[in-house]
Amino acid sequence: MIRWIIFIVIFLVADFYAFQAFRTVTKNNILLALYWVITLFVLGNFVFQFYGFNRSDGFSHTHGYAVGFLIAVVVPFIFLIGAMFLEDVFRVPQALYRYFTEGQNEQGKYMASRRQFISKIALGLAAIPFASIIYGIYKGRYNYKVLKYTMYFEDLPEAFDGYKLTQLSDIHSGSFDDMEKVEYAVDLINEQDSDVILFTGDMVNNKAEELIPYKSVFGRLKAKDGLYSVLGNHDYGDYVKWESAAAKKKNLDDLKAIQKEMGFNLLLNETNFLEKNGERIALVGVENWGVGGFKQVGDLKKASQNVKASDFKILMSHDPTHWEKQVIDDDYHYHLTLSGHTHGMQFGIEIPGWFKWSPVKWRYKYWAGIYKEKDQFINVNRGFGYLAFPGRVGIWPEITVIELKKGSGVA
Repeated sequence: MIRWIIFIVIFLVADFYAFQAFRTVTKNNILLALYWVITLFVLGNFVFQFYGFNRSDGFSHTHGYAVGFLIAVVVPFIFLIGAMFLEDVFRVPQALYRYFTEGQNEQGKYMASRRQFISKIALGLAAIPFASIIYGIYKGRYNYKVLKYTMYFEDLPEAFDGYKLTQLSDIHSGSFDDMEKVEYAVDLINEQDSDVILFTGDMVNNKAEELIPYKSVFGRLKAKDGLYSVLGNHDYGDYVKWESAAAKKKNLDDLKAIQKEMGFNLLLNETNFLEKNGERIALVGVENWGVGGFKQVGDLKKASQNVKASDFKILMSHDPTHWEKQVIDDDYHYHLTLSGHTHGMQFGIEIPGWFKWSPVKWRYKYWAGIYKEKDQFINVNRGFGYLAFPGRVGIWPEITVIELKKGSGVA
């Protein structure tokens, strides 16, 4: 209760301070009242949804929207408060100077009025993140992007020169609320006509039942050499309060069964060999392994026990910290690792080929796109779905298409 009171007080104080910019620009009582109606509704809805909330009880669509709308209000606050504060850095000392030099004046007013043009600039700046977040909730979460890469390897088997794979990650089916948009994305994946489709974990948020409405949709995915998948941290059901250990185990078993029904070959610390014209690629799939409190059941040695050192290897591992902490320095050379997990935080600024930034970079060294270390590559997929925040701003849902080429070209 105390934490909620502190949160509400801080929110209202910040809201009132930010309101000064709005009040400086307009004296229209209807608009001023509307400001408070919107912000108080957003605050009230957030408190209503999350007071007494326990993550283990599940995270619904209404929880997601409560988070989304709160972020849509709070981020513009930061711009408004910043502008107001910078103005007050000059206004307050000036007022103190006038008080001590002028004494008691007749009006008793020492603080200079806020300048309207500063408030207008502040509101203009605040409108950018507000509009971006609203767009991210309304459109961005289904703004699928196909990112294509050509990657060169000297020791790629000749038969696989020009081999094309599509990587998907972090579907989080329990977050979806628009079947048609998901169907569109599945058609977009199939249009890539890849040789194989590889899914790198987090098919659901928590429960296998989330996937049932989309089973027939994802069941339409097709690739010449099949579909393969691994588990992500959310797939194990660790974030739900189950009535028993047996219920939790059944949930995971159900998820495995549904993936099989959809045509996915789930790799659980094991390897499948893709064969072509007498040559092969080792497709290694490990269970989740991550740092920072995430499940560590991925066993690279077990998964690769039937793999030769000379094999060309593609590793599917959900969390990129696994690549950083174990894979890069392993005795085996894993040519290409495919991961996801970070979602690119679903928020950032990205100009393809020029600039890429997200706050998630402070948590993950490898957070989106292709990286190279010790002649080994990793692609961190930005995710197909979304989680918690019901949107994407600047970091769009991703379908990765990688063409493997033999040679020494630049990736």
